[in-house]
Amino acid sequence: MQSFLEDATLVVADGMPLVWASRLARNPLPERVTGSNLIWSLSAGLAADARSVFVLGGDTPDIAERAADRLATEFPGLSVAGHRSPPFGFDADPGAVDEAVTAVAEAGPDLVFVGIGFPRQERLIGRLRAALPAAWFLGCGMAVNFVAGHQHRAPAWMQRAGLEWAHRLTREPRRLARRYLRHDAPYALKLLATATKR
Repeated sequence: MQSFLEDATLVVADGMPLVWASRLARNPLPERVTGSNLIWSLSAGLAADARSVFVLGGDTPDIAERAADRLATEFPGLSVAGHRSPPFGFDADPGAVDEAVTAVAEAGPDLVFVGIGFPRQERLIGRLRAALPAAWFLGCGMAVNFVAGHQHRAPAWMQRAGLEWAHRLTREPRRLARRYLRHDAPYALKLLATATKR
């Protein structure tokens, strides 16, 4: 997992525990920066420069197309080079990955939003970067679903309070309970404890 962070051009604090830990360590980060926010601001910037995007991800076959259509509507001047919602688990099939990489490379976008979840999206971005060295890539998790209106983010007050995970857990307990409660929560507590000691 560390290799994905080291290989990235830019790493942002996507979770509130990182922001809290930075404050406890007296080296505060200015704010939380999520893929769900960046997908909007980057699209706005690309539209201003008449650039293009490719939307890759989503829970159902039409999600990427719906997200791409909404971004194009919200930001006139943004060109949609393509969209694709591969089936869950496609990244375990080398042939399916090759097909997705070829589709994106042939479209030649300036930026690719990859929303299939960590660390799967980071692995795929590694393949895409080799095929499209001039493009930019954003691993944006659930942002493609949010933009498409397939799922909804937590209310703003929950986001500010660092409770967005609780909102998502109540929406998808079967899928997220193990990840959030058995992996993420202990990691966050350890991170905060370490920051406090420093």
